[in-house]
Amino acid sequence: MLPIRDENRSQTTPHITRMLIIANVTIFLVLWLSGILILERGSSLESAIWNFGEIPASIIKGQRLYTVFTSMFLHADLIHLGGNMLFLYVFGDNVEDAFSHHRYFVFYLLSGIVASIVYLLSVVYSADWRALYFPAIGASGAISGVLGAYLVMYPRARILTLVLIGWMYIVPVPAVFFLGLWFVYQILYGMLALGLEVVTGVAYWAHIGGFVAGVFFGWVWRGRRRVPVT
Repeated sequence: MLPIRDENRSQTTPHITRMLIIANVTIFLVLWLSGILILERGSSLESAIWNFGEIPASIIKGQRLYTVFTSMFLHADLIHLGGNMLFLYVFGDNVEDAFSHHRYFVFYLLSGIVASIVYLLSVVYSADWRALYFPAIGASGAISGVLGAYLVMYPRARILTLVLIGWMYIVPVPAVFFLGLWFVYQILYGMLALGLEVVTGVAYWAHIGGFVAGVFFGWVWRGRRRVPVT
């Protein structure tokens, strides 16, 4: 299932959400295109991933702590970037509307930090020690926090969703079902990843940690502009 948009209109302009999308897209394009221009496809992007991605072994040693933040603005490829930005675009405006712009930005960063901590713990207890030395990147941990907060505040909001069942259909799906199913998927694959002896390439536990943080902050920081959705 792929979200297209929600039917829950925001009452304010989502300046922070737009700023985050612009920042992520700009950083990726600058790194990706610079690698093409110097005739070494992907070299600048790969270098940035290793220099600014979050490497668990380094964080555990208290080194390169800044990568907890810089890794949130790096993506591996266009599909990785596009998927994250789509979810942020669909769900971010309403959460920003409820929290207010400044509090939403703090919430976004806090969700990303919690996601990073949970991911580090999952790597420590996973079956594959090699994951300690691979850089983790992407905004998905912080965006998972946005999804958790959205679920708490707008569970009945309808999400126009692209569904592939023999053919492509666009159907309205309640947020509680769409996001609940998404979270169950993360839990199942997260538990599976703990027992794998290979690097999965997806930080499921970062998604789980960010989502739980979003649910918590959603309950604590619900704003006065929250509008019931039927």
